[in-house]
Amino acid sequence: MKRVESNFVSEGLKCSGWLYLPEGVKKPPVVVMAHGFAAEKSFGLAAFAERFCGEGFAVFLFDYRNFGDSEGEPRNLVSVKRQLEDWRNALNHVRKLKEVNGEKVALWGTSFSGGHVLVTAARDQRVSAVVAQVPFVDGLATTYFLGFKFVLRALAHGLADALASLVGGVHYVPVVSSPEEFAVMNTPGSKEGYLSLVPEGSTWKNMCPARILLSIPFYRPVRYASKIKCPVLIIYAEGDTLIPPKAVSKATGKIRDAKVIRLDAGHFDVYVEPLFDKVVEMELDFLREKIL
Repeated sequence: MKRVESNFVSEGLKCSGWLYLPEGVKKPPVVVMAHGFAAEKSFGLAAFAERFCGEGFAVFLFDYRNFGDSEGEPRNLVSVKRQLEDWRNALNHVRKLKEVNGEKVALWGTSFSGGHVLVTAARDQRVSAVVAQVPFVDGLATTYFLGFKFVLRALAHGLADALASLVGGVHYVPVVSSPEEFAVMNTPGSKEGYLSLVPEGSTWKNMCPARILLSIPFYRPVRYASKIKCPVLIIYAEGDTLIPPKAVSKATGKIRDAKVIRLDAGHFDVYVEPLFDKVVEMELDFLREKIL
């Protein structure tokens, strides 16, 4: 296989992308991938991309605006609206690439982007298949799941950033922390699991503008589930401390063609061994059946 730079423009800013191409395959189907909350494409996703590419799929892996090698300020800004725009523009870019089959396109998302791929597939009926692992499906359910104390602190930080933004400022909060400290993700195991994905030498900083905390309760990909026409693979973790498993189960019931796999695992276990190999093989089986 080979990996080449393949950047695109989203709403006037450059988004950085990697295009993986399998050797000896003419016009392969393509899997479009992006990471979860405040993460960059280098955070463990190359392992998935390389496995997919080794089985005959092209892969397009990209960073959202404001992340990684993509343009945009302030850095690490998480915005549902902007990221969904980036998904739409990434799809437009991929469908124009002469190296791949733009009519056989699967979306792959994880955690926060697991919600994005559900929304994107509902909006774009040309999508051939979707893989959503440990997906964020309902901000309202997640808000209840995390508890009243968390919500109060999140509201205070979110309002502080919203006010700061009016004068060009930014109020940051940690992306991950241990439970005794506030962060967007501070449930047991979140800090260790998340930071284990950050590669050595990365310039990524463990912080993001707090304004996203005001939006999360209102982001509900579950509302789009019934509009998805393509086949969907959902892999979720029964021991997830960030995304309520019951909410994922409820969302899958609204998708007309869904294969659902429940794992006895935590949120971050899907990225690493011993579970990684099992997860990627299940995803490959699904992709082979639906788009290869």
